Amino acid sequence: MNLQDSCIIRHFNHFCRLSDDDKKLLLRLEESPGHVKAGSVLWQEEDPASEFCTLSRGWAYSYRNLGDGSRQILEIYLPGDIIGLREFAFSQRLAGVAMIDDGVICHFPHRRLLDIFNQSTTLTAILFAISSRQQALLTERLVNLARRTAHQKLAHFIYEMYLRLLQTGALSDGDFRLPLSQEQLADTLGLSAVHVSRTFSAFREQGLVLRERHHVTLPDPEALARVAEFDDCYLNDSVRPIFFDGTEAAMRMSNAHSGDEGPVPK
Repeated sequence: MNLQDSCIIRHFNHFCRLSDDDKKLLLRLEESPGHVKAGSVLWQEEDPASEFCTLSRGWAYSYRNLGDGSRQILEIYLPGDIIGLREFAFSQRLAGVAMIDDGVICHFPHRRLLDIFNQSTTLTAILFAISSRQQALLTERLVNLARRTAHQKLAHFIYEMYLRLLQTGALSDGDFRLPLSQEQLADTLGLSAVHVSRTFSAFREQGLVLRERHHVTLPDPEALARVAEFDDCYLNDSVRPIFFDGTEAAMRMSNAHSGDEGPVPK
């Protein structure tokens, strides 16, 4: 895989501008890719936790199975995401992970992360930022489940997916693929599948969301954000210059002001 084709490099480059050496280190996390089918379980709750994986293609989700046979979907993973980062300090899995659609994953042991810590301050800072962002996503999901109406829950989730895909360059307008079934959406939002279907119908009548199978069009994304009362502060995640030495930070800021590609750290 080359630098241009790497999902994880595009994902990390969203947080701050990467050097060529950083990109080469990240490419090592996408060695030996394996194809996985939709519905495949990457690991179960309480399985031994000794490795991470990068999601190079496809969507995945983490989940907890409850005693009554129901399921709560916790997180949605998009191409470029690292799965299992939160379990670095644990000896067993805290949640199961399964594929939403066909994809490509790359497994790598925990010790590979230590190599990154030893060789790149930039990538270490980004990994901490990614871990913080995952925590912020879970916090927002908790608020969504507990305090928003059904319309707000679905609107918020769809707009969040839209922004996450937009930030990583996976889309450029209001059209994107949303491969979750109604049952998976229901398990994510704490609703019934019937309620999800009715809410999509209401959104279509209001001209907010047009959905055909797994393809979604947002005619007016800002209008959907207003319905959700969406505050995107938890998705504002560029790494601040304080995490880099003065020379590196100055170089990044200089490149940004000169018009070079890459986000400006805040």
